[in-house]
Amino acid sequence: MATILYNNQPALRPARAFNKVLNDLLRDTLPAVAEPTQSFVPLADILESEQGFELHLALPGVVKEDVKIDFQDGNLVISGERKAPVAEENGPKFRRMEMAYGSFTRSFRLPDTVDVTAIEAQLTDGVLRVKLPFDSKKVTKHHIEIQ
Repeated sequence: MATILYNNQPALRPARAFNKVLNDLLRDTLPAVAEPTQSFVPLADILESEQGFELHLALPGVVKEDVKIDFQDGNLVISGERKAPVAEENGPKFRRMEMAYGSFTRSFRLPDTVDVTAIEAQLTDGVLRVKLPFDSKKVTKHHIEIQ
């Protein structure tokens, strides 16, 4: 007859096996890539105040000469490129790349309340800030008193 061992005190059971499996599953959540990507989508935040909207686009490592902002047919189009670092032949080689490189394009549909002639953009500390002021001449809501 075989003897079966059973630990009826779960607090004393070794948790290492489960923890090891869980750590192995969660350790490498991103795929390991040794070559730069061809394109990426920068993250964007949109804020609204009484003066208008403000768009923040995360572009670390991008210089302002590599960014283009256009307004066409009601859309604000921001495009550009983040250049990948060049690996020298005798220098260190990339073993893992998690940052995205290459070209990017983001398009935002602007409401009619934005004054497109007064849009301003500034790139500092890797964040592109685009100010989209409201057009004070346009009226989008007006209450009419009955006399």
